[in-house]
Amino acid sequence: MPHIDGIPERKLANEYDLSEGAVHKIIVSELSALPENSWLTKEHAGIYSGILVLDGKYVKVRGYEKKIPLLWGIDYLTHDIPVMLLVPSENEIAFSRYFGILQETGYIPTIVVVDDRAGIATALRRHFPHAKVQLCHVHYLENLRNSLKVRTETRHIEFFLKVRELLKLRDLSTLKRRVGELVLHYEQVNVVYQQIVLGIWGRRRELFAYLSVPECPNNTNLIELYNSHLNGRLKTVKGFKSFHSASRWLNAYVVRRRTKELTDCEGKFKHLNGRCSLEIASKNVAAVEKLKEKLAGKREKNAPKSER
Repeated sequence: MPHIDGIPERKLANEYDLSEGAVHKIIVSELSALPENSWLTKEHAGIYSGILVLDGKYVKVRGYEKKIPLLWGIDYLTHDIPVMLLVPSENEIAFSRYFGILQETGYIPTIVVVDDRAGIATALRRHFPHAKVQLCHVHYLENLRNSLKVRTETRHIEFFLKVRELLKLRDLSTLKRRVGELVLHYEQVNVVYQQIVLGIWGRRRELFAYLSVPECPNNTNLIELYNSHLNGRLKTVKGFKSFHSASRWLNAYVVRRRTKELTDCEGKFKHLNGRCSLEIASKNVAAVEKLKEKLAGKREKNAPKSER
């Protein structure tokens, strides 16, 4: 899968002494022959933490006026990607489709860590009524920062810092007491500040759900990192000619990520290095090894004569 790893078709054509058209046909053939990502999960995976970090990465596809989202989620403790789904737009219907496929694979989320997206909680309850939603604190604070225009309206900085301290609390009784104090403090000063503080208490279940799930993060930083990796790769692709070609390429990209050894994990995830995420989450490591060999075999089959 050298093309998925970032080698341009022109360079592959020169290396293999083929025309660019021939290389393109080979790539399309190989991508089409790859297993569908959710099928891999259903057949080979199953050892998951249930902590799903979910986000949408927008990609350029011909025929759509604006970029459209790839919905994908990472199981936090294994770094595996059980389901990916390209959809025309990000809404409750799209999230319901995503969670429906996730349900079919056998993945059962305990909690979903996500940015504040309309319809996601309703869609999640439809398929997983007992799963919790954890809102990303980074995005929540960034939205508040933009709403108050903190970067230009310096008078809001002190209040913003107080809100940030509220989100650092790890005890709801302390949160309740501190919210009450701030509401009284701003009662005659700033109604908007009051509403923001009360809003945090009103959404406490979504903002502090992570406290009830061991090792759950309160941010989507992990998948944001994966988004940046994908974004760098997409810069060389420069968009897709159709929805089908985009889905095919993105499926190959995710399958490749799942079967490629992790090398850059740090801190508490350092132990994941040296294994691929699908292997870490697998019920049958031997089957995953055969799959990795099969993918390596595809590359070997089409190697130049000097390398065979």
